[in-house]
Amino acid sequence: MHWIALRWPPEIAATQEAPLPSPEALGWWALQFTPHVTWIDEALLLEVSACERLWGGRLGLMRELARLNPVPEVPVQRAQGATSLVALARLRMFARGEPPPQELPGGLPLDTLSAARDHLGVLSHLGCRSWGDVERLPRDGLVRRFGPALRAALDVAHGRVPDGHDWLTLPDAFEQKLELPALAEGAPELMWSANRLLAALQIWLRARQQGVLALELQWTLDLRRFDGVDLPPHQQLTVRTATPTQDMAHLRRLLSERLALIRLAAPASWLRLRSVQTAPWAGASTSFLPEDNRPGDRLHELVERLSARLGPQQVLRAVAQADHRPEARQAWRPALQGDPPVAAAASQPDALYPPWLLREPQPLEVRDGRPCYHGVLRRLAGPQRLEAGWWGSPDSSGEGGERGHPAVRDYYIAESPQAGLVWIFRERLSGFLADDDRKAPRWFLQGLYA
Repeated sequence: MHWIALRWPPEIAATQEAPLPSPEALGWWALQFTPHVTWIDEALLLEVSACERLWGGRLGLMRELARLNPVPEVPVQRAQGATSLVALARLRMFARGEPPPQELPGGLPLDTLSAARDHLGVLSHLGCRSWGDVERLPRDGLVRRFGPALRAALDVAHGRVPDGHDWLTLPDAFEQKLELPALAEGAPELMWSANRLLAALQIWLRARQQGVLALELQWTLDLRRFDGVDLPPHQQLTVRTATPTQDMAHLRRLLSERLALIRLAAPASWLRLRSVQTAPWAGASTSFLPEDNRPGDRLHELVERLSARLGPQQVLRAVAQADHRPEARQAWRPALQGDPPVAAAASQPDALYPPWLLREPQPLEVRDGRPCYHGVLRRLAGPQRLEAGWWGSPDSSGEGGERGHPAVRDYYIAESPQAGLVWIFRERLSGFLADDDRKAPRWFLQGLYA
């Protein structure tokens, strides 16, 4: 067996702007090196005897632990030992600046053994200064005087009984709570504490090889009633991204934008962050070509930030619709709305669609049976026949439009004396329009050619 003990000095972490992740998150980070990870008192313990060769031996593994430190601003203190208690004791000596003893574990100072700390005064009167001194005491008398815990700890330290620990595991979903150091009355205070939760989220995402698509930030209100109004116990907001991401800097910007638009109903005392939706992470793709690695935000990051700043209903994207009617082939949805993909209707191979379509077909004046648009139109190509909408599907706009509106049309490319080339159609009288009492078909303008 071989153990490595890790510790991030809290006195150094307190002086840094970057918050130290929670102990649970640090344990998730250590799971990339070995599945046997546990916390003992102030140290993170890793049992690495079965996997150290995968990292190039013990020295290579120690270098990797330092290189992949999740908090580069706080150097991680490291120590090794044949058992977990020996590694922990050596770590405590290293933190105090003391050299390790020649004899292990007998030469270790007694105050480095957690089970002996409550009995240091009595043991010192007995002349015990090290683990070896206590080890030489009569076994039965030691148990009667100090209880079984001290004797059991010494047996574990000498390898007579195996180390028994509850190993850390990685949860299926991320959720962490944090008590705020002081009541937060505005977005800046919430965001400062949320940075620690985001650091833990990044560790979880990397361990799970996932990218976040939606996360929820919730804060607990410290008051139940304010100015005679009952308050809810919590407030929350949800942040969504267009693509899976592990970029915490981008998520911080999105959270800051959203929090700046929210007024806290009362001071907050607790903060909770949880993942709402994640997806497999394929990694960041880069190019060897300098022109492909331009500085600045990517397009989807700009869209996400604008949606957070202006509101999701103000930033829209075109969504393809399975409909043959040109005016119903696409709809506008919020850019961050997770609509399932819809197969667009197949285009006819001989169709020549204009680059600009009107939102709604515009009725045309008819003179002597000929449609007019800035003058009498001259038909150049057509007809292209279309029959759609007879199946009674809802209007693709999704806004409660007319259901089952059939389209029975003949499309033409025509030339206007002043407007140039236009795309027009004529409604055909058929069985679908049998209830229509019109005697002559109507003409409509559908699109314009540049």
